[in-house]
Amino acid sequence: MRKIVISTGGGDAPGLNAVIFAVVNSASRLGWEVYGSRHGYKGFLDPDELLRLTPKDVEGITPIGGTILGTTNKGNPFKMPVQNLAGETQFVDISERVMSCFKRMGFYCHIAVGGDGSLEIAHRFAQMGMPVIGVPKTIDNDLEATDRTFGFDTAVSTATEALDKLHSTAKSHDRVLVVEVMGRESGWIALYSGIAGGADVILLPELPFDMEAVCAKISENELHGKRYSIVVVAEGAKAEGGKVLNRGTGEAGRAEVVLGGIGEWVAEEIRQRIGKDTRSLVLGHLQRGGSPTTFDRLLALRFGGAAVRMADAGQFDHMVAWTPPTMSAVPLEVAIRCRKHVDLNSDKVLTARSIGICLGDKD
Repeated sequence: MRKIVISTGGGDAPGLNAVIFAVVNSASRLGWEVYGSRHGYKGFLDPDELLRLTPKDVEGITPIGGTILGTTNKGNPFKMPVQNLAGETQFVDISERVMSCFKRMGFYCHIAVGGDGSLEIAHRFAQMGMPVIGVPKTIDNDLEATDRTFGFDTAVSTATEALDKLHSTAKSHDRVLVVEVMGRESGWIALYSGIAGGADVILLPELPFDMEAVCAKISENELHGKRYSIVVVAEGAKAEGGKVLNRGTGEAGRAEVVLGGIGEWVAEEIRQRIGKDTRSLVLGHLQRGGSPTTFDRLLALRFGGAAVRMADAGQFDHMVAWTPPTMSAVPLEVAIRCRKHVDLNSDKVLTARSIGICLGDKD
C-alpha cells in the first residue's frame, strides 16, 4: 500500500481544505494511505504532528477557510530558527533529518501545497531525492506557471465587498478613503477589486505613481460634483522615485520584508496637497480569511485531484498548473523561476483606463 503525506506551508488561503479533501479522497480511492503534516514540516520530525487522514476525517471541510493542518511562515528546514542557550536565534539546516524521517516512515511521495517560498523548499527536497509534487497556493496570484491560484478569487471578492461598503461612508462624509490591499510586488488583487469595486484610483506595483496625477483625479471628481473618492493601493506600490514601504523584516528565518504603510502615506499626501478629509484602511489578513468562493473551491479540488493523478503516474518534482481549460504539470524549477506581474497593456488595464479610473500616471 502506498503512503503519501501532504503539507500546507506559507500564508493561509481560502481553498486549502478543499485541496486536502481532494487529495485524501482521490488517494483513498486508489487504496493509498494519506497522512497530513501539521504546520509545514513538523510532521516529518515529530510523529505527534503527523495525522492519518481518511475520507471520514475530511468530510465537510471543503467550504471551511484556513487549513486543518495548520501552516507556518517560519518552518524552512534548510534555515530553521532555533534559540541557543544564550537566548540568541540561530539558523540550522535540518533537511537531512527531514529526509531521513521521510524515508523511515515509508512515504511514497510528498504533496506540498504552498506559494513560491514553499515550492522552492519542495524543489530543494526533490533535488535531494524526495518524490515531491507541488500545488500552487497564494492569494496574490503571482505564480507565473499557472493561470490562476486558488484563494485569489476569494481575496478579490472580500476586497470588492469592502469597497462596496466604503462607498456609502465616504459619500456621507465627502471623504477620500485609501484602501491598502495585499499582493506583494504584483497588483492583481488591487486591479481586480478596484475595477469591480468602483475605485477612482488604483495604484499598482507595476506602475510607479505620480501623486499629482492622483490628486488631479480627486479634484476632477469634485469639479463634476462627486465629493468623495476611493483609492485602492497595492501594498507593494511606490511613488515615482520612491521606494516600497515595509513594516520590518518579518518572522525569524524569512528573508523577505513585510510590506505595508503605503496606504497611510498616500492618504497623508492627499491631505497635505489638496486639503481633503482623507482616511486610510488596511484590509490585511481579512483577505485571507473566510469560506472560499465557488470558483476557488472548484479550482482547489481540481488541483488536489490532479496532484494525486500525477503521483500515480510518478511525475515528481513538478507543480500542478491550471492552463485553461486543463490541468498540466510544470517542472518546479520553472514554476518558481519568476513571479507573475500585471501586464500594463492587458485588457483589464485598458478597461480601467476606458472607464475613467486613474492608475497614477498621466496617460
